[in-house]
Amino acid sequence: MWLLTVFLPLMRVYLCGIKVLIYQLLNRSFTLPVLPKLSGRIAIVTGGARGMGLETARHLAGLGMHVVIAGNDETEGLAAVEKIHEEAKEGKAEFMFLDLASLKSVRQFVHRFKVRGLPLHTLVNNAGIMLVPEMETEDGFEFHFGLNYLGHFLLTNLLLDTLVRSGTRQRCARVVTMASATHYGGTLDLDNLHSRRSKVALVMFTKRLQDRMAARGLHVTANNVDPGMVDTALYDFLCGAAKMAKRPFTGLFFRVRALRRRLIAAIVFSDSSIINHLVWRTPSQGARVQSDVLKSLTPAEGASTAIYAAAAAELEGVGGRYLYNGEDRPSAGCTYDVDLQEALWRTSCALTGLQEA
Repeated sequence: MWLLTVFLPLMRVYLCGIKVLIYQLLNRSFTLPVLPKLSGRIAIVTGGARGMGLETARHLAGLGMHVVIAGNDETEGLAAVEKIHEEAKEGKAEFMFLDLASLKSVRQFVHRFKVRGLPLHTLVNNAGIMLVPEMETEDGFEFHFGLNYLGHFLLTNLLLDTLVRSGTRQRCARVVTMASATHYGGTLDLDNLHSRRSKVALVMFTKRLQDRMAARGLHVTANNVDPGMVDTALYDFLCGAAKMAKRPFTGLFFRVRALRRRLIAAIVFSDSSIINHLVWRTPSQGARVQSDVLKSLTPAEGASTAIYAAAAAELEGVGGRYLYNGEDRPSAGCTYDVDLQEALWRTSCALTGLQEA
């Protein structure tokens, strides 16, 4: 049983992860372009109190947005808001409670947001879990699938009317949904929806949402973002043995990656003060935040493509993309199956009690 429920899923994650790590070793990470000011616009970022979600929220607030951090830890959320207010000169942030593992909580969150009469220009579906011990949500769904996918499916659909009203021909509203390279190792069986299916489902949902919006001539775009392999709390639920197995490979990778960076810097620059300036100085808007060369890909680096998808002028009116390292990439072959996309949509509506539009 352990072999089927823990070891094999872990190995699938490892295989996808190895491919991503090799790519990151051989290629430069994405550099954010200069982004336009977004003063007066409103964004919701799920899981925005930590990791890549926090970095996304910080950057959007820095561009002048009013960012609603949606999460299930009030203490953590309020601390994130305080940090953003210390840094952002024009934007603002606030925390609103949301438990994506509870469909009731999702509905309550949407109600609390809508009664305020605010527009919504950007929804970043960032929150997610991986390799959590086997359990179910309060609604009886496998926990990964319930939180990663169904919670975001319901949230997006319940906020869709607000997004539609907020989008214009000149400036579309945007839905940015975090995906993962692990979706390449998954398939979609509508009769067996569980953890490995959640990321595949998110990609298919995004493509179907984009097609539905475009077919109706609505000014809302939907894109997926793959952050790559990032050092976040996503691995907190790994069992002890798995964590021990994870450390040697990733540790070796990041040491090689650090050595590569140092060699490039040594070849290009002879003045160590210039190197220190490049590595440690906080960049102006438009530059990528550099991490310590001895560390892994940081949440700030991992969030860069999500920030790009949420704010870049060149992506105005562009949807249905799977963005990795700032570039459009093909997703898994099964995600392009329109009939399967539509079947997933109908099944998701039934599971969440949502009336089909």
